[in-house]
Amino acid sequence: MKAVISADLINSTEYPEQLLNAVLDGLKAEFQLITESKEAQFSLFRGDSFQGVVENPSEALKIVLLLKSAINRIHLQDTRKRKAFPVQADIRTAIGIGSVDFQRETISESNGQAFQFSGRTLDDMKNGPHKLLLACPDDEVNGEFQASFLLFDQLADRWSTASAEVVYFSLKGLKEKEIAEKLGISQSAVNQRKKASGWEAIEVLLNRFESVISEKFSDGK
Repeated sequence: MKAVISADLINSTEYPEQLLNAVLDGLKAEFQLITESKEAQFSLFRGDSFQGVVENPSEALKIVLLLKSAINRIHLQDTRKRKAFPVQADIRTAIGIGSVDFQRETISESNGQAFQFSGRTLDDMKNGPHKLLLACPDDEVNGEFQASFLLFDQLADRWSTASAEVVYFSLKGLKEKEIAEKLGISQSAVNQRKKASGWEAIEVLLNRFESVISEKFSDGK
């Protein structure tokens, strides 16, 4: 069992060219880091969409949130001012977990249950309220995360670029003091932004996802 992540940029035709370029460059940089760590392989297609294969499906949600926060933190304001701005770019994402029957070096040429779950779910999401959904062979697991992901969507919709940035570095494993030094702000400001992002709830969701998916689909079984 593997996870396939399919995603597209929401309302990308409305992005200013500078913003779209910043988002695409940011995605490519994250894809390279993820690929180097051998966690997954990603590819952009159609200019505003991407797809990736995650070897360990329990890691899929963390990777999705890393990519989402990397995009949400991007803005066109003066980067020297570490202020909070409204999120300008976002993604719609479907995680499919299942078999990958035919995997080639090029993701677009690969196929299998996980690809079908992911691609079809993303297509179905375009007229609904969800920005994040899971599809796997276990209906009970799908039901649990359909509810919890919708709650996460509502939480993340309140992020600012500043809170998304703190989520991004927290997902990278940085401590509050390290984030403060990187951003040039106080540790208390980092703590406030973590609280505003709902980081404690996000950690609970990540741990629950990892636990459930590891139990159901561990070690490629």
